[in-house]
Amino acid sequence: MAEARVYPAAGDTHPPPPSYSSAATSPNQSGEHPKPPNPPPSKPVPPPATYVVQLPREQILRYPPPGNARKFEALTRRSKNRRSCCRRCCCFTLCFLVLLVVAAAVSAGVLYLVFRFKSPKYTVTDLAIKDMNLTSAAPISPGFDVTIRAENPNGKVGIYYVKGSAVSIFYNDVNLGNGVLPVFYQPRKNVTVMQTALTGSGLLLGGTVKTALRNSQEQGMIPFVVRTKVPVKIEVGSVKTWEITVKVKCDVVMNELNERAKIVSNGCDYSVRLW
Repeated sequence: MAEARVYPAAGDTHPPPPSYSSAATSPNQSGEHPKPPNPPPSKPVPPPATYVVQLPREQILRYPPPGNARKFEALTRRSKNRRSCCRRCCCFTLCFLVLLVVAAAVSAGVLYLVFRFKSPKYTVTDLAIKDMNLTSAAPISPGFDVTIRAENPNGKVGIYYVKGSAVSIFYNDVNLGNGVLPVFYQPRKNVTVMQTALTGSGLLLGGTVKTALRNSQEQGMIPFVVRTKVPVKIEVGSVKTWEITVKVKCDVVMNELNERAKIVSNGCDYSVRLW
């Protein structure tokens, strides 16, 4: 609470001056002027009273100087302009993304309807395993020679396999080796067989993984997963698209852990990321 002190006016505390009648100053019968009566004794003037008025702090109004008011208006206007610019940028970015998605969908529709685009097919046809020693406690560096068959069934579309590919082989989510695919162009109505070497360095397999591998080898059913991620460009006539990422996952079951191993079963599926 804020306090304001109010003082009464000083002129209000003095008593009015005494008034004397005319008979008091006129001479009596003896010709002598009577003495005027003594004025009543003046009362002491009390000190000015002090009044305390309490007001809520929020009711006390403070007016800023004109210069500060102008600065406040300028800052408020600048803040509003910044918010407006941010809204415009967000709207522009959102519209651009929507247009990009629509353009990609239209392009995919045109490819399918006009050129009857068919999905490429991928298969692991051979897998040779080297240096997979399960009897030693030392780290191992296994090698895998993977043969992949890629088929382009389209009669009007070519495929460019560009740099940046990655191939990995796993056993029970344990990465055993990595490699890359060659860079090449696959023409229309073409089947290309490519080989790549996957290597692992200094792998220390746990006892659980080694036991599972031995049991699978005894049964003649050793499951591996070959994952491939490769960027490609689609060629339609003389026009090439932007880079499209193709991901292929192949489940391959082998009968042994050596170079003479044979494929018992395999199956691949893939997914495409347009950007």
